[in-house]
Amino acid sequence: MLSFQAQVLLHHWGVRFGQLSSWCDGGVAIVIAGNILRMRIMHLESGRHRYGGAEQVRYLIQGLAAVGIENLLVCPPKSEIAAATRATEVVELPMAGDLDVFLPRRLRTVLERHAPTILHVHSRRGADTVGGWSARAVGVPAVLTRRVDNRELAAWARLKYRPYQAVVVISSAIEKELLGHVGLESSRVFTVPSAIDSQRFRPAPARERLIETFCLPARAIVIGVVAQLIPRKGHALFFECLPEILSRYPDVHLLCFGRGPLKKSLLRRLAHLNLATRVKLVGFRADLPDLLPGLDLVVHPAEREGLGVAVLEAMSSGVPVVSSTAGGLIDLIEDGLHGLTFEPDDRQGLSAAVARMLSDPELRARFGGAGRMRAEAEFSVERMSQRYLEIYDWVLRAAS
Repeated sequence: MLSFQAQVLLHHWGVRFGQLSSWCDGGVAIVIAGNILRMRIMHLESGRHRYGGAEQVRYLIQGLAAVGIENLLVCPPKSEIAAATRATEVVELPMAGDLDVFLPRRLRTVLERHAPTILHVHSRRGADTVGGWSARAVGVPAVLTRRVDNRELAAWARLKYRPYQAVVVISSAIEKELLGHVGLESSRVFTVPSAIDSQRFRPAPARERLIETFCLPARAIVIGVVAQLIPRKGHALFFECLPEILSRYPDVHLLCFGRGPLKKSLLRRLAHLNLATRVKLVGFRADLPDLLPGLDLVVHPAEREGLGVAVLEAMSSGVPVVSSTAGGLIDLIEDGLHGLTFEPDDRQGLSAAVARMLSDPELRARFGGAGRMRAEAEFSVERMSQRYLEIYDWVLRAAS
């Protein structure tokens, strides 16, 4: 039986089974009467670091490449994703954000040179504003993935999204924002949650390595926060809770994974709260998958969140999670089933949820197992890639 991807492309190109002279199942290169038809997706990612969004682009390229899709990655020079991607080709393109008036011309040149089947825009910083219009100018269908739940001026957003045949959101919260506030047509809006590599992020013996790497006491109860050091991630709120938590659980230590502009101010806040010996800002760690399973708990106190890849990473690693209900986080964790939740900015609710987790090792083990099962079943790279293939097919059929 032909794979799903084969059926999608056969349907798009109107190929009848009798016309098929050869097929490599699991791929999408179709040889018909000596001609090879190939889907070429150009991915536009303006982020330079392998944070959540850029990592999702890498996952998607990995999943599409696994079934034979040709992928071209367009990214800024010296981007971290360029060295880690499985894209067929990487095109480095200067991108200076929303005020880069020359980006449209540069992008049109790249589109004309490489002639992709679809342009898939993955990020903001000017890419989402000019990507769709540049693609339209050269006759290439365009897809945009929106990963943030912040509010935009509705009239401006409608203009920005107009040239995109499909706008993909990663959570129900972002979908609600685009359909309700912005007023986009529901026929153009698709929901595809972010994915997690469950083989890379998996339960594993990591406790000893974690303790040794960060010079922690052997009996430490280790909590992790995995997030950029930016205001909306809620580090300050959790820091305010720590003195009370430490009074009840004196063995608690906190590791904050991530980097960002708030580092200095957060260090000052920790010093003011006399927490400098209990909290370490350990920066971005490429070996996070090898350390994460050693944590006793992950806390995600975000004020706003598109979906929450860090929470997915913890769930996939079998680590119990306490999370706010901001944005798309409600799509990941059902309170009392996959973890514990609290309302954004609710300091008392956050403290209570953490205390309940720390007091009950069996509860932590149950939530860790339930989170792992959900991450594997509902947020796999294969599932995300298949959904995007369906959307690409829909876009190409609508454009034909």
